[in-house]
Amino acid sequence: MRPHDLHPDDLVYAHEAERLTGVPATVIRKWASRGKIQRFRGDGRPTGLGHAARTMYALPEIRALAAAYRPTPQRAPRAA
Repeated sequence: MRPHDLHPDDLVYAHEAERLTGVPATVIRKWASRGKIQRFRGDGRPTGLGHAARTMYALPEIRALAAAYRPTPQRAPRAA
């Protein structure tokens, strides 16, 4: 997806994308670090989390990947 194909409302912070898609913000950041989705410079608006996030993501890209996303069950630590 090219930046000029995006509508300004398509760019969201990771916590907003998590709320809208159900995909954890940590997974969204991992997808970006692996090159599956693009990162964009934040617009500087307050996030409501007590700090300004600097990175935004394209919601259409996240929604496309979220359709096939299945959470991996986490193993419980072994008892000694």
